[in-house]
Amino acid sequence: MDTATIEKVMNVIREFFPDYASIAISDTKKFVYYQPSKQIDLKIQSGDLIKEGSATHKALCHGQKITEFIDPIVFGVPYYGMSMPIIEEGKTIGAVTAILPQQPSSFFSKFLTIKTGECWYTVKQENVIFLETQLRKTLVKTEKQEGYHRLNLSELEMFLTSELFIRCHRSYIVNIEYIDEIQPDSHSTFLLIMKDGTRIPVSQRYASFFRRSLGF
Repeated sequence: MDTATIEKVMNVIREFFPDYASIAISDTKKFVYYQPSKQIDLKIQSGDLIKEGSATHKALCHGQKITEFIDPIVFGVPYYGMSMPIIEEGKTIGAVTAILPQQPSSFFSKFLTIKTGECWYTVKQENVIFLETQLRKTLVKTEKQEGYHRLNLSELEMFLTSELFIRCHRSYIVNIEYIDEIQPDSHSTFLLIMKDGTRIPVSQRYASFFRRSLGF
């Protein structure tokens, strides 16, 4: 992972994550950047191998955002990890991980701010049906309106409530509560019929994780 990629990731992180979150960036094997906070420090060094069982390791293995409590047996310190794989041209090249001393839901807004025309609106995450990549922005569709968020889908995924949202395609994230029907689309993929009638594909890349997450 080159310096430009790391700097791009950090520009997003500095804007959204609180000062008390430690930040780690890795490639697929080792950590390449670490910024500790005063509240929690895992003592990671650049070049350290990624530990099995860590939030970073789980995100890389599943190819999906991971938000969960990590047992102190891994680093000697209990923490809540929020880790997102970095995907470039369809290939996972690393991950960015926020290391938090408390449950992540207490840190992040339950709202998204979207732009429609010349106006901005706040919408509750729970009312979002799906999010779709469109021209380097993210279309956010709710029951009553739709608009664009300035972050791209992968950047925005980091801040969505993991209990509600799941990535099903490189271009789509869906709210599980708005899935009306799951249809087989081939031997290894699916088609989602959302409650508003939108038909959204589950790609082969995300199909296994999607099935495990929904338990079928």
